[in-house]
Amino acid sequence: MDPIEHSTRLSHFRNETAAFEKAVRRAIDEAGDAPVPLVPSCPGWSVADLVGHLGSVHRFVARILRERLSEAPDHTDPTIYDVPQDPAVRAAWPEPEGVPNRGPVPQALTEWFAQGARRLEALFRELGPDVPVWTWSADSADRTSGFWLRMQTIELAVHRWDAQSATGAPDPVDEAIAADAVPQTFETMAPFRRAAAGAPAGAGERYRFRRTDGPGSWTVTFSGDLVQVEHGATGTVDVEAAGTASDLMLFLWRRIPASALRVTGDAELLPHYFNLVPPV
Repeated sequence: MDPIEHSTRLSHFRNETAAFEKAVRRAIDEAGDAPVPLVPSCPGWSVADLVGHLGSVHRFVARILRERLSEAPDHTDPTIYDVPQDPAVRAAWPEPEGVPNRGPVPQALTEWFAQGARRLEALFRELGPDVPVWTWSADSADRTSGFWLRMQTIELAVHRWDAQSATGAPDPVDEAIAADAVPQTFETMAPFRRAAAGAPAGAGERYRFRRTDGPGSWTVTFSGDLVQVEHGATGTVDVEAAGTASDLMLFLWRRIPASALRVTGDAELLPHYFNLVPPV
């Protein structure tokens, strides 16, 4: 059973959307006539790129939900993203070469993001968590509208943190979102990333990630192509990383270093986790 109610996830999604918008507008306002800031946690990205990326993802997911798609839509189809024709918005769009777009960022771009987020939230509310749709998860039980609400809430929280980091110290991730994101990383994202990136076979490496601000520990074993997750296990592991739910989540999303956690055991094995679960 899903540990978080659908209505609660909707509240988290709405709250993180508002916090992301606030962080982006602050970054734009503080920049004034100067280039918009880079995002330290996303090398090669600016705040404008964050807006374009997240707004595009929201519209991509909305197409899946609205049309109840059983296969992935063509991500190269420009009609999915409904980008305003305003030349100023087009000029602020993420560069295909991966060069950070330093703006200026017109108000129409942030409004485009806000409109897309509201429409996506409305679709999540209308459909509920159980409508069958395409997702990228290898687990057939995850091919539902609820998968997308969970995933987009987590992604929103990460990119809200990114946007805040562009102008100062970011707020921690809400502990309920973070405590949900940690096991989701192992159970859903790790198998996908390993398959997509052709990651090396596991040799029995055992990691434990233990939460210090509430109950919860996750033991992860990499065996061949399998990722095995145990909740609350107490057996021997090669390395343990302990921290708040927020810090564990942010480490797993490569936002903070291992030095932010309390590490015991073979500390040199912790960076190897990202060879076993590479970014895609």
